[in-house]
Amino acid sequence: MIEVSGFSKRYDGTQAVRDLSFTVARGEIIGLVGLNGAGKTTTLRSICGILAPTAGRIAVGGFDITKQPVEAKRRLAYVPDTPHPFELLTVAEHLKFVGLAYGVAYAGERVDALLRKLELHEKRDAFASTLSRGQQQKLAIACAFLRAPDALLLDEPLTGLDPAGMRVMRDAVAAEAARGAAVIVSSHQLELVERMCSRVLVLHRGRLRALGTLEEIRAVADKGADATLEDVFFALTEGAPESPTGVDAERATG
Repeated sequence: MIEVSGFSKRYDGTQAVRDLSFTVARGEIIGLVGLNGAGKTTTLRSICGILAPTAGRIAVGGFDITKQPVEAKRRLAYVPDTPHPFELLTVAEHLKFVGLAYGVAYAGERVDALLRKLELHEKRDAFASTLSRGQQQKLAIACAFLRAPDALLLDEPLTGLDPAGMRVMRDAVAAEAARGAAVIVSSHQLELVERMCSRVLVLHRGRLRALGTLEEIRAVADKGADATLEDVFFALTEGAPESPTGVDAERATG
């Protein structure tokens, strides 16, 4: 569903991401992890068409995000790390707007179900400007889920949530994957990624460092079966070489 092939992005002489390749299948949740500045948000923003690749190809559902942007974007939803709701729209009005804009069938029924699932039902008539940071995050997620997208990109989806909200969000994302969505979750919360994701992609200095199941990247990091993702992550990134290694490194370098 999501295909990234030879993707590179350069900003004013700085190489943010270099020669990155990976795929995400329907029903799969991939965790995208890396230190600050590793290229995670650049990668997500390029997949959804906000940024244009310097090189390489990105496709969603078989549609090239650069050459066929409308078809590709119809199939994806992106939730940024900082939501920016319309301050003078209520929670329910946000969802109504998204439903009308994307022609969502039976949007009214889906809105009520989503508000209950994400614990926003009591806030349905509240203006977005009155919501807490965590509630704004839930609203952004609800707007994305309303469309039942084929591809779902989440950048730090649990920011601002309390433990109960985190559990609700984990369950909701898992349900989207079970429905058949291809999901990428970028997060610094490595325990969350370990629990949610079937595979993990480690970015380091804009390059693919490792990609695979936790068992596979443990082998790359030369760690035992009891090593956590945090153990593996630091083994892969502390003092790591510039060139990519790991399960899919050969494919990453073309």
